[in-house]
Amino acid sequence: MGKTKLNWPLVIILGLGAFLRLYRIAEYMIFLGDEGRDILIVWRLLAQSDPILIGPGTSVGNMYLGPLYYYLIAPALFLARYNPVGPAVLVALLGVATIYFVYFVARRWFTPTAGLLASFLYAISPTVIIFSHSSWNPNIMPFFALLTMYSVWQVWQEKKYYWLVVLGAAYAAVLQSHYLGLLLLPVILVFLIWTLRNLKFIGNWRLEIRNFKKYFLIGLIIFLVLMSPLLIFDIRHNWLNLRALKAFISEPQGSFSFTLLVFLQNLWLNFRFIMVRLLAGRNELVGTFLAVFFVGVIIYRFFEKSLGHAHCRFLLVWLGFGILGLSFYRHEVYDHYLGFLFPAPFLFLGGLSGYLSERFDRFGKFLFFLGFFVLVAVNLVNNPLRYPPNRQLQRSKEVAQKIFEEAKGKKFNLAVLAERNYEDGYRYFLEVWGAKVYHADVWNKEATISEQLFVVCERPEAECHPTSDPKAEVANFGMSKIVNEWNIGGIRLYKLEHADKDR
Repeated sequence: MGKTKLNWPLVIILGLGAFLRLYRIAEYMIFLGDEGRDILIVWRLLAQSDPILIGPGTSVGNMYLGPLYYYLIAPALFLARYNPVGPAVLVALLGVATIYFVYFVARRWFTPTAGLLASFLYAISPTVIIFSHSSWNPNIMPFFALLTMYSVWQVWQEKKYYWLVVLGAAYAAVLQSHYLGLLLLPVILVFLIWTLRNLKFIGNWRLEIRNFKKYFLIGLIIFLVLMSPLLIFDIRHNWLNLRALKAFISEPQGSFSFTLLVFLQNLWLNFRFIMVRLLAGRNELVGTFLAVFFVGVIIYRFFEKSLGHAHCRFLLVWLGFGILGLSFYRHEVYDHYLGFLFPAPFLFLGGLSGYLSERFDRFGKFLFFLGFFVLVAVNLVNNPLRYPPNRQLQRSKEVAQKIFEEAKGKKFNLAVLAERNYEDGYRYFLEVWGAKVYHADVWNKEATISEQLFVVCERPEAECHPTSDPKAEVANFGMSKIVNEWNIGGIRLYKLEHADKDR
């Protein structure tokens, strides 16, 4: 037997992807209130055997996700000895695995060159990198979204029905990462129904249908088991999630608009947004050109009465349903909303490269590779490692350490004044160290309001008003006075006591 030849280009791509995600990850990772909340909940599971029955709450809609993400990062937090970097490293490694998965799928569906091109662009995409080196529930979605769609493909084209089992588990992970994973559901249903309809043309169709039903049932059971904590939560709380989802979608003042004008405006804007944020390294001009180019190629192929390989049609349905769904959304679309679509444009570009290279002459191929190098350039220019690290984790720990020292073992209240942050990023370290942190409840003053309040202000100093800020944690503490203050890495920390200690 001959030796297996090492795929050095792929090794280099994976090494580069790992470097861009793991280099100084403790300093570049995002660690704010959401991340602190998640790590705190998982720490309570590990250190205090406090079971987790529900996942993170959504930023809009008053809905809750399932707890699968928490159980996924728990081993990483334990192995890291409760250092929040552990789960971030796990997410980064999952990001590297996604790079390989993109290569694997593009190579199988198209050509080895398409696999290398797609995986390389995925490895260096600034948006993908940013969401690959922090521990946050939406950040695991790209891997599981690709696994979901690859499972659908295996069932539809390869007639390997045991992939329905993988589909059930993968899609449960997608939905417990972010609810925009629901936009994959129409794609799944379209191809599963298509698969069933085509079975009647197979000679042993009765056996095929029995196998399909058997694995579909197993996959459905796995899906329901993984989603069961969410179902139990809903039953116990008067269908809170279901009612919130209904209001989120259908109410006139909800988050979705079904007016034609809004839809048509968003359709192009969202397609362009995907190109800019994912493929074009956040460069508006290049992203717009790429969006126009993609649309032109799709229209051209449509009028040729062929959209190329079944793989391209599959990707277009995936992208199409995603863009259609996002176009009904009336609010701003953020980068992390695209997690269920992250791999799709890279795979489509990889497949398109093979199609174009077969039809171009030398000058056309030169233009194509020039365009590829432009994409590489704009992605590298906007690489997040070119900018100083945010050091959010280190600052949170330093501030928490000062609070811990100044509290002197006594119970205290905590408030954070910031535009996009809250207490849990600091509270995590304080609870792990055994500090007595209380949440001020004006209806239960004796049990929840202490003699001291620490206020962390992340705003400019002129906007810090720790004694009069309307935030609940400050207002519920009552009339207060500043007894000390510090500047820790640009963050103001105040220690307050009651203005009248004989209250």
